[in-house]
Amino acid sequence: MSDKKLHGLHLRAGSTADGPYALRIAPAEAGWDYAGLRVLELEPGGSHLLTAGDSEWIVLPLRGGCTVHTQDGIFELHGRESVFGGVSDFAYVPRDARAQIASGVGGRFALAGAKCERRLPARYGPAPEVPVEARGSGIQAREVHNFAAAGAFACDRLIAVEVITPGGHWSSYPPHKHDEHRPGEESELEEIYYFEIDRGGVGYQRISPSRPGGADLLAEVRTGDAVLVPDGWHGPSIAEPGRPMYYLNVMAGPGAEREWLIRFHPDHTAEGYR
Repeated sequence: MSDKKLHGLHLRAGSTADGPYALRIAPAEAGWDYAGLRVLELEPGGSHLLTAGDSEWIVLPLRGGCTVHTQDGIFELHGRESVFGGVSDFAYVPRDARAQIASGVGGRFALAGAKCERRLPARYGPAPEVPVEARGSGIQAREVHNFAAAGAFACDRLIAVEVITPGGHWSSYPPHKHDEHRPGEESELEEIYYFEIDRGGVGYQRISPSRPGGADLLAEVRTGDAVLVPDGWHGPSIAEPGRPMYYLNVMAGPGAEREWLIRFHPDHTAEGYR
């Protein structure tokens, strides 16, 4: 796939497929500078060579396990049965590296990436060390896996977390944004949401403008869909009753410090976020 501009903010499952990738979002295609995401599908016994180029990557099993071979080491990822099966281990692949991803059982693997400057060492992220956060309460309760949050795992620019929203619950709430640099208050970050919904269900994602002509979206999302958030107040993300919703957030931006600072919509309180 060439670096052509992707059409729209809501990318339906299969619309960006490219070879072994069920989903491929490069920064230039998204119309921004840093954040990227690929979803790799491997048949049993399959393998794939990842050339990192000018980006750092995290290989995160969505379904199944794999082995990640790099010049700095070999990392066995046990993975999980599905994104609803708990926290997964993962591997970090630095820029200017090559990694062979192989899976005996086959599976589906997220490759979360960000263009960066520093080359950090390849590393293994054990599942037991992933900080798991219970956020919100009542129908705003959800579970956050902060596997590559700014304070949890060292990257140059990449920030990535997973969120499990129970059926009938709201998450990514209250609406918030991170599209301006305000020291100590808000960081400028591009963001991708990748969704999976349990048992063929649906979810809903809202983005409302934070500036004239800014991002504006109300989308019904299904497994394999992605949503781009270049700017704007994003949230809520809403799960269908009885169908838990998963999403992977991939973020990166130009700030000198790798930090995830958000500003809440002034018409909402931060109560549901905590």
